[in-house]
Amino acid sequence: MYEENNPIVCEDLDYMYENINFAEKFKDSTILVTGCAGFLGYYFMKFFARHADKLGIKKIIGLDKFIVSSPDWLNDLQAKTDGLVEVHTFDIISDDLSSIDGACDAEFVLHMASIASPTFYRQYPIETLDANIWGLRKLLDIYCKKDNLRGFLMFSSSEIYGDPDPAFIPTAESYRGNVASIGPRACYDESKRFSETMCYLFAEKYNMPIAMARPFNNFGPGMSLNDKRVPADFAKAVIEGQDIEILSDGTPTRTFCYVADAVLGYLKILTHGTFDVFNIGNPNPEISMRDFAKLNVEVGKEVFGYQGEVKFAKSEDADYMTDNPNRRCPIIDKARSELNYHPTIGVREGVERFMKFFKYEQG
Repeated sequence: MYEENNPIVCEDLDYMYENINFAEKFKDSTILVTGCAGFLGYYFMKFFARHADKLGIKKIIGLDKFIVSSPDWLNDLQAKTDGLVEVHTFDIISDDLSSIDGACDAEFVLHMASIASPTFYRQYPIETLDANIWGLRKLLDIYCKKDNLRGFLMFSSSEIYGDPDPAFIPTAESYRGNVASIGPRACYDESKRFSETMCYLFAEKYNMPIAMARPFNNFGPGMSLNDKRVPADFAKAVIEGQDIEILSDGTPTRTFCYVADAVLGYLKILTHGTFDVFNIGNPNPEISMRDFAKLNVEVGKEVFGYQGEVKFAKSEDADYMTDNPNRRCPIIDKARSELNYHPTIGVREGVERFMKFFKYEQG
């Protein structure tokens, strides 16, 4: 069993295992994870490694182009698992999956090979689009011919809803979206929408066990302090003793889902076995950026003795707020009823765990 050093991560990985109730579905399986070096890859790779014996997992194959970062934790994970975990530098667009032993015969596939942080996908817009469309198409072409495939999880996004009409907030999976096809966020939003269409068509034609997740603002350990999304920016300011800057008027609202609850939901989708799409998030509370910043100040004082305050600023990036949704809040009734998905970790506890994770990492 992979031994994790950080106690926060250990608790989260064990919390997830205790609540899956479907461990037998992973027996004798190989798992392929594209985009394994990202935020969510951190918990998926460590979860599968830590509980591989109990789950009956034979091999975990992680692929990543490492376009944004090449984290040390992946090398450590591979070194400590005695061949269970394999990590490969791999371009999902151009490289040949058959060159990796066992990859084409994986029983479970998680396609996460897309940049999700707006700052970075705007730096690499074509690479983001290609991973979501052509990378996915390559995988679908391979696995549609495989009788042993048990689950294919494609990570979509709550961004496919765009900036919803207020009448559709909270937002259910049935909402068709209000998305700009041209603009600074279109490479991500629109490629995710097209990804869903591809999954639907392949599931219809080949009866593939494809399911899709629409994440709503996940955060927690595994998210780099340089991720450039709000939870990381606020945590970074606290840890570095800087004031928290809000690059808006503070009124936009979001719901935040702690990573252990989020990944538990994704595992439920992965093993769902039939085509479907699910919102995954924690619908309460819907909190303004101003109040979320204040919460980070309060928790920062408790964990780090933080003395900073909240300030307002304007981004030097002229398009920073372009097409940025004013509100984002999910309806998760479908996940509750069909997946028995019930997130339990509130936003304050999540922020506390996120900061305590970093405090332990600092020693």
